[in-house]
Amino acid sequence: MSQPSQQPNFDVRGAVDLSSLNRPTAPPPGAPGGAPEAGGYVVDVTEESFPQLVQDSTQYPVVVLLWIPTDQANAQLGTELGAIAEEFAGRFLLGRVDAQTYPQIAAAFQVESVPTVVAIVGGQPVPLFQGAAAGDQVRAVLEQVLQIAEGNGVTGRAPAQGTAPAAEAAEAPAPEPELPPLHQEAYDAIERDDFDAAVAAYEKAIKQDPRDHLATAGLAQVGLLRRTRDLDLQATRDAAASRPTDLQAQLDVADLDVLGGKIEDAFGRLLDLLPGSSAEDKETLRRRLVDYFEILGPADPRVGKARQLLAINLY
Repeated sequence: MSQPSQQPNFDVRGAVDLSSLNRPTAPPPGAPGGAPEAGGYVVDVTEESFPQLVQDSTQYPVVVLLWIPTDQANAQLGTELGAIAEEFAGRFLLGRVDAQTYPQIAAAFQVESVPTVVAIVGGQPVPLFQGAAAGDQVRAVLEQVLQIAEGNGVTGRAPAQGTAPAAEAAEAPAPEPELPPLHQEAYDAIERDDFDAAVAAYEKAIKQDPRDHLATAGLAQVGLLRRTRDLDLQATRDAAASRPTDLQAQLDVADLDVLGGKIEDAFGRLLDLLPGSSAEDKETLRRRLVDYFEILGPADPRVGKARQLLAINLY
């Protein structure tokens, strides 16, 4: 399975000052009233263990919570994410980073406020959300992360950590949920780098059930992988910079930005091209943006904002 062409993109620009929070406090993890201790599918990340966490993201998805564990709002989100991580039983690993203790890690993710949640898939950061969120919204975002991971061949399961409850550790790993036949066909095709066959399987699934949103998202993801398979990152960026009116060059860069988790950059690049474009080019841009919306899913707040801007620029 092809992995994203970019190298891990963590830009350490210096510590972020997160020490001025003035909000209700909570006990430390493990104390009554605080977030649970790490264990099961939850780990506390240090500067020493962070590189291994990034490496592990090539095997299974990693979700990173950048938090201050003794802040009440942070502790509540940490508790909720930990419960979801246990519920998903290794489909992703939750890594918790104390942003005050390890400001360099927070700076690497360009964190400006906590709590912030970021995924790492195949070594690449995928920004998710900041602040509190309802459990259903969090689950929807995490399902989208798992779809992106699957599309990139990151399909392993995280191992349970050493402090998992004994009864739970003794149980056999939960079996992988069985995919519908055409979804399995597409997944198998992706595994052997046969994107054309994956597209055909997803298109057939959509023809059978136009409301199959997972097939629609899968089709958009495979299209992205197929378009970017042979693109060289630096050459593509150089071409776009030297030919700012070349629509295809700009589309190529936007594709690589989405693949690398730079969603706002991709959206902004294409939305900025809409004013003054021909009707044909506007339709091309609209279709590409809709593909991105399908990949990210409706729960992603960046999608709603971009949809509004798209409508304004089209009509």
